[in-house]
Amino acid sequence: QVQLVESGGGLVQVGGSLRLSCAASGRTLRTDVMGWFRQVPGNEREFVAIISPSGGTTYYADSVKGRFFISRDNAKNTVYLQMNSLKPEDTAVYYCALRFGPGIVKTPAYDYWGQGTQVTVSS
Repeated sequence: QVQLVESGGGLVQVGGSLRLSCAASGRTLRTDVMGWFRQVPGNEREFVAIISPSGGTTYYADSVKGRFFISRDNAKNTVYLQMNSLKPEDTAVYYCALRFGPGIVKTPAYDYWGQGTQVTVSS
């Protein structure tokens, strides 16, 4: 059984930084695309960042480009999301997701999800 556990969320002021982590168990991640999505109550879950299995290719939503950075350590079975210059509109529950295989998909069509971690940016 695959499990994804996010950590690192919290309350931060505008302009601050947070680093989210997603630790996977039950499967090695070397062949899987990993993504970060976020959701605000009443809205659909939206794509934030995606990383290819090797880590060599990344994709970002326009709203976070240049501020957020996704990375992975396959030896540790962990994916990260470094979030800088945070804005109030970044407030959301952030989810880590795993998609089998190398295909890049920016919709929430992923195979496994974490439980989510709350990020709140206060002004």
